[in-house]
Amino acid sequence: MKFFKRTLRTAALGLSLAIPLLAAAQSLPTATPERVGLSTERLQMLTDVLKADVASGKIPGAVLLVARQGKVAWFEPVGKLDPAAGTPMQRDGIFRIYSMSKPITSVAAMMLVEDGRLKLDDPISTYLPEYATMTVGVEKPGADGKPVLETVPARRPITVQDLMRHTSGLTYGFFGPGLVKQAYNAAGLGANDPTLAEFSQRLAKLPLAYQPGTTWDYSQSTDILGRVIEVVSGQSLYQFEKARLFDPLGMKDTTYYVPEPARQPRIAEPLPTDRSFGVGADLNDPRIVRKLESGGGGLVSTASDYARFLQMLLNGGSLDGKRYLGPRSLSLMTADHSNAGAGIVPGPLYLPGPGYGFGLGFAVRRNDGEAPYPSAGGEYNWGGAGGTYMWVDPKNEMFVVLMLQSPKYRTHYRSLTRDMIYAAVIK
Repeated sequence: MKFFKRTLRTAALGLSLAIPLLAAAQSLPTATPERVGLSTERLQMLTDVLKADVASGKIPGAVLLVARQGKVAWFEPVGKLDPAAGTPMQRDGIFRIYSMSKPITSVAAMMLVEDGRLKLDDPISTYLPEYATMTVGVEKPGADGKPVLETVPARRPITVQDLMRHTSGLTYGFFGPGLVKQAYNAAGLGANDPTLAEFSQRLAKLPLAYQPGTTWDYSQSTDILGRVIEVVSGQSLYQFEKARLFDPLGMKDTTYYVPEPARQPRIAEPLPTDRSFGVGADLNDPRIVRKLESGGGGLVSTASDYARFLQMLLNGGSLDGKRYLGPRSLSLMTADHSNAGAGIVPGPLYLPGPGYGFGLGFAVRRNDGEAPYPSAGGEYNWGGAGGTYMWVDPKNEMFVVLMLQSPKYRTHYRSLTRDMIYAAVIK
């Protein structure tokens, strides 16, 4: 009996010690800015600029997180979480991250590559037969001089690599000119609440905007990559990402929808006059659960959740003793795959910008020059149409997460945040 009681006491002590350790594993270590070579004064200046913009009615609020050398040095909420309700911003605010979903889906696909279940040079028709015979839209003058859309056969199949680097020939309909884009808008791709499988089948019936493997064009590619993940894994996209990334990383608030009443008050909202990010494209309501799980733009997340994902990347693919990707796989993902050497030219709306190529899910800085930003060569980044933004700078051992819901000012804050944060780097 004494042995039994002693065993119970030992087990209880072990459990009591495990609980705080588990809690600690859900957050990253912290440090003062100066301890990791940053200036508190300079970081406060950026926070004050954000506060002033809130006061002037430019943005509702934001959350800024800066980490360096494996420690969070700045984690500040400013303004309002919900401007209509007057709710103050909080660190665990839940934001629509839109295209910041793309790096997550790309990492999920690379995990399947490492598992030997997927290859980058596989034609996607291996998994999605609807893409076996594709056509490419070509604009030609009609009898009245106005352009008409004709189609020609695709010269080669779309590959998994094409999906990950946006060279598939697919496009987006909600921004930019062109008859293929107009066809996307007219097709009602998201009508009647399709599943990802149904969405993929609808998209495959439309012509491509470019020949596969020739042109970088921002597109629905990552959504179709998500469908490939579903077919290969036998799970829904969210089930796979939850099992392989979100749960192990402790990303408890990263989901496609927020149906739980307890979490809904934490959803960050934009100003009522700042909800549109393109033709027929307004910020969605994540409280309403739909069938579509958009790997290219459907996730919601928090600054701390996304920070754990980025710290794993900055660590070379591991966090808290668990490996998610091999360092060589991550090196491949953050190399430039979209350049003249690869036979690829930038499309008319080349979002990575000067000085940047594109890897497998990220814009990648080619060198220290060309781009008007003070980050170092090898830095990689991406943002979301709703205003969120992130970058990872391996040479400076730093990453940044900006959570904001302002489509109108998203590009402004990307540049502003970069300039002012690098001004805070003092060693």
